[in-house]
Amino acid sequence: MNELKVAIVHDWLVNYGGAERVVEEFLKVFPQAEIYTLVYDKKKMGKIFPPEKVHTSFVQKLPAATRLYTKFLSLMPKAFESFDLTQYDLVLASSSSCAKGVIVSPKSAFVAYIHTPMRYAWDLYFDYKKRSNPIVGKFMEMQIPKIRLWDYVSAQRIDATVANSKYIARRIKRFWNRDSQVIYPPVETERLKPSGLPAEDFYVVFSRFVPYKRIDLAISACGELGRKLVVIGGGSQEKELKELAAGYKNASIEFTGRISDQQVQEYLQKCRALIFCAEEDFGIIPVEAQACGRPVIAYKKGGTFETVIDGITGVHFEKQETESVKNSILRFEELEKNGTFKVDQIVVHAKKFSAERFKKEIEEVCAKTVQLVQG
Repeated sequence: MNELKVAIVHDWLVNYGGAERVVEEFLKVFPQAEIYTLVYDKKKMGKIFPPEKVHTSFVQKLPAATRLYTKFLSLMPKAFESFDLTQYDLVLASSSSCAKGVIVSPKSAFVAYIHTPMRYAWDLYFDYKKRSNPIVGKFMEMQIPKIRLWDYVSAQRIDATVANSKYIARRIKRFWNRDSQVIYPPVETERLKPSGLPAEDFYVVFSRFVPYKRIDLAISACGELGRKLVVIGGGSQEKELKELAAGYKNASIEFTGRISDQQVQEYLQKCRALIFCAEEDFGIIPVEAQACGRPVIAYKKGGTFETVIDGITGVHFEKQETESVKNSILRFEELEKNGTFKVDQIVVHAKKFSAERFKKEIEEVCAKTVQLVQG
């Protein structure tokens, strides 16, 4: 496939996360590819995505674009449709917003890897609107119906739609009426491995400190049960979460701040289990914990319903409520005492989400689509 002219399209390149890891793996499959994106922060992303490969939209020239890019939603359809991709044999999009809206020649194969249809336009519209000030709320009332229409229409231009989980495949069907193939995102299961030592007596939360991650539930559940919890990460909720933790005098709740990948791995290897309270489209962290041989206590919605096998690689809880998390911790401890969780079995399951598997499946779907389009 190295003889193909390939364009990779991504929403924005301003921070490194799970979606950017997907683009990084795309480049390993197609090292000759050029990248097209709304905005690009060279200081943060230049080492991973070299500037000579990156093409940005006109939004890049707007003041503070790499910080305020989400404020330019009304400009995004025009920005992505302005890219001239007619010279490419294959266009491969990585999209959770508008990247999949590029216009591609009928002679080009177009594969879109969908992290999610844009949530603020569809199922989370009312949640976003409630949390917005009146001016932003009025803007949403005027603009989002237009965005929805464009989002649906542009989704019909894709040759092959790929979802990052069965959960997202259902959302794609609901909002775009498109069938999709599921290819799970790449997880560094080759780098992560068990320590070979027995687990220590503490739980771990590893996340950005933002409201939807629901770190507060892990803190309150461990606090009320008197369990030790290590909270890894940082973010806008840091002060609030530390104040919550300080109220539990009978529990040991430790905040590490942002730490290195190696230190994170060591905590994941040593913990009794990872506690994961968010509803994520996929959720890489729970798979990373399992790659280290540790079980996961996870909310039974979103990607973790697919990545955590209840009673084998962890346990699920039904509601985003403290009592539900507490009950799942107690159930986990009972199963743990009975020797239910086998390290080797958990690791084998995690390897189903490896980066090598991801690259192989992406290459296959791209080759098939190119053959169908170009004959």
